[in-house]
Amino acid sequence: MKSLRELFRIGHGPSSSHTMAPARAAEQFLTRFPQAERFEVTLYGSLAATGKGHFTDVAVSSVLGAERTEIIWRPETVLPFHPNGMEFTAFGGGENLGAWRVYSTGGGALGEENGATMSPEVYPFRDMAHIMEYCRKEGFPLWQLVEKFEGPEIWYHLKDALHQMLASIEAGLAKEGVLPGGLHLGRKARSVHLKALSQRSDLRRTGLIASYAYAVGEENASLGVVVTAPTCGSCGVLPARLRYFRDGGSSELELLHALATAGIVGDIVKQNGSISGAEVGCQGEIGVACAMAAAAVAHLLGATVSQCEYAAEIGLEHFLGLTCDPLLGLVQIPCIERGALAANRAIIAAEMALLSDGVHVVSFDAVIRTMLETGHDLPSLYRETSTGGLSKNVRY
Repeated sequence: MKSLRELFRIGHGPSSSHTMAPARAAEQFLTRFPQAERFEVTLYGSLAATGKGHFTDVAVSSVLGAERTEIIWRPETVLPFHPNGMEFTAFGGGENLGAWRVYSTGGGALGEENGATMSPEVYPFRDMAHIMEYCRKEGFPLWQLVEKFEGPEIWYHLKDALHQMLASIEAGLAKEGVLPGGLHLGRKARSVHLKALSQRSDLRRTGLIASYAYAVGEENASLGVVVTAPTCGSCGVLPARLRYFRDGGSSELELLHALATAGIVGDIVKQNGSISGAEVGCQGEIGVACAMAAAAVAHLLGATVSQCEYAAEIGLEHFLGLTCDPLLGLVQIPCIERGALAANRAIIAAEMALLSDGVHVVSFDAVIRTMLETGHDLPSLYRETSTGGLSKNVRY
C-alpha cells in the first residue's frame, strides 16, 4: 500500500484520471525533453472517449504549450494494460527525440506496462484482513497505522487535505449560476443548503449533507480546487461527512483521525481493486468514496476496528455494478447528485455497523474482489466512455 499522499491529492478538477494524471504525465515528459520543438500526445480508449468533456487536451496543452502540441484522439483503440492509455512523443530538429507510453490508473496515479511503480510502497499489508489482524494484535485503531508507517509528518498533509475539503465546501456554497459545459446545469448547493437550514430532524440532516456534497462536486465540475477522495468524480462524499461532524462539534484532531481511517479503506481498494471509472465503472469511485466515508463516520461514532470494516463493506457492497456513464463526458450528471446520495448513505452504513457486533459474513476484501471482477465484466460503454446508459438515453 502506498502513502495516503497518493490517495488524497489536492488539485484542480474535474477529473483525477482525465485531468490531473495527464497533466502530471505531461510535466514528467517535458522534463525529459525540454528542448523539443513539437509534441504529439495520443489519447486512447476511455481517456479519448471522454477526454474533451474532462478537459484532458486543455490540461496537457497547458503544460507542454498549446502552440507546439498536437492531440490525437483514439477512443476506438484500447491498450491492453488499462483503458486510460496515453503516448507522448517529442520532436526536434526534424527527428523523433523519444516517446513514452503511460497510463492514468485512477485517482491521479500513473502506471507503466512493465509494472514499474511510480511511487514507493509504505504499508506492508496484503488486504483488510491482514490490517485487522495487525490492529487486534497491537491494539491499534485504523488511524494509528497511518502515523506508525508514515511518521508524524503525515498529519501535515492530512491537515492540508482536510482544510481544502472544507474550503471547497465553502466555495461551492457561495456560488450560483450554471456549470461550464454543454449541459447548462445549474448549481444546487446554495439553494439546498438554505432550504435545509429551515428544516428539522432527518430532512435537515439529509439536506445539509447533500448541500455539502453538491458544493464540492460543483466546484470540481467548474475546475475548482478539490481533494481526490478517492477521485475527483467522487470528491464530495467524504468532505460532506466530515463537515457535518465538524458542525456537530467534532474537533480537528477527531476529523483527522477519521480522515486517516477513510484513507486506509481507500488505500486497500487501490491495492486490491480499482478506483478508476474507466476500469470498473462508478462503483470504483462513488462506491469506494461511500465505503471510505462510512468507515470515517463509524470511527467518529466510536466504532471498533471490526465495525469500521463492516461499515466500509456495507458502503461498497450496495454500489456493486454501478456504471460510469456521464452525459457529454462531463463530471456533472449523474456524478454530482450521486455523490450527495452516497454521502447520505454513508451514515446509514455506519449506523448499521454500529448496531451490530462487527461480525458479518461478507468481508470488505470479498467485496473488493467482487467489485474488480464485476467492473471487468462490464461492457466498455458502461465504463466512462459515455457511449451507453444515461449518456445514451437522456435528452438534454
